[in-house]
Amino acid sequence: MRPCAVTGIGVVAPNGIGHEAYWEQLLNGKSGIEPIPDGVAGVVSGFEAAQYMPAQLIVRTDRWTQLGLAATALALQDSGTDLAAVPEYEIAVVTGSSSGGNEFGQREIGKLWTAGPAGVSAYQSIAWFYAATTGQVSIRHGARGPCRVVVTEQASGLDALAQAGRVLQRGARVVLAGGTEAPLSPYALACQRVDGRISPHTDPERAFRPFDRHADGHVPGEGGAMFVVEDSPSTGRRPYGYLAGHAATFDPRPGSGGWPGLRRAIELALERAALTPADIDAVFADGAAVPELDQLEAAAIEAVFGPYSVPVTVPKTMVGRLYAGGGALDIATALLALRDGVIPPTTGAPDLPEHYRIELVLDRPRPAALRAVLVLARGRGGHNSAVVLTGEQR
Repeated sequence: MRPCAVTGIGVVAPNGIGHEAYWEQLLNGKSGIEPIPDGVAGVVSGFEAAQYMPAQLIVRTDRWTQLGLAATALALQDSGTDLAAVPEYEIAVVTGSSSGGNEFGQREIGKLWTAGPAGVSAYQSIAWFYAATTGQVSIRHGARGPCRVVVTEQASGLDALAQAGRVLQRGARVVLAGGTEAPLSPYALACQRVDGRISPHTDPERAFRPFDRHADGHVPGEGGAMFVVEDSPSTGRRPYGYLAGHAATFDPRPGSGGWPGLRRAIELALERAALTPADIDAVFADGAAVPELDQLEAAAIEAVFGPYSVPVTVPKTMVGRLYAGGGALDIATALLALRDGVIPPTTGAPDLPEHYRIELVLDRPRPAALRAVLVLARGRGGHNSAVVLTGEQR
């Protein structure tokens, strides 16, 4: 792959709006997970959509899209990139998506039953759609270049960044890329609970425990991140880092006896980045907090890097699993770690089983000379994605 630069970061997370606020909270171990009526979740508190978009756009969009529009505005402000100076057909948008506009849909279905078809908003036809955020970001910023959406659940934030790199290689100059999610409406939570992967715990400090011997599921959350991605920085500012390699694989059919695809994704991403396992200074793990999935991930990391040979962290313990926003937020976290030379911790004091032979960063941030890091994500249905980020262009 030809590396591309991330020049702007926009974060809307349960423990901070804006990448610096989020980063400060993360390094201080501050969680955004809090009680909700039916359990606990990572909730973006204090978000006011009107700060980022006009009122007429708010009534047309789901909270998921509003979070994406806000994150995009923050990323553009951070990068200093002047889109007015870029031809509109050379500005592209790629977002990751998962459950779509479920809150908007639930509200309008409620109106259908109480007020009849005439009470349903005409915008229901588009606000729920998985490509709605891509479309609204494109319209708002005059991006008429390639516009895409990747639907691979938690993996989609990583896949969206990789797609941004491919779009740049085909002639675009600026890509607005990333992912967000707002899956906390009652309908959305009911859908998520079907597979039993949400933790039943109601203690925000202990509910989400990836790689723990007592792990019993994840905590859902809302938010995510968007990025300004360029072939080379247009403002002369130092970029946060570079996308150096990516790979996506798919797990074999259950019961087929085939090997899970995460290890292969890691190996391919390293190969495409022209790096070896020894070049990776930290791994930002998927951390599903489901015992069988944690075991598979720990085994894949050990198989590629060796036992206890690379620091591993799951900072999403402070925000929850954000689905389409989770991979993007992990990328933002990894880029900030590269910038500041520090690995954020996995909170909650996980008690690792002995057969998870990984070096998990616990309790507090760890200073480190970071040159290249690996970000992993897995989506429901067998999606695996791995991204290699570097602090310098190779």
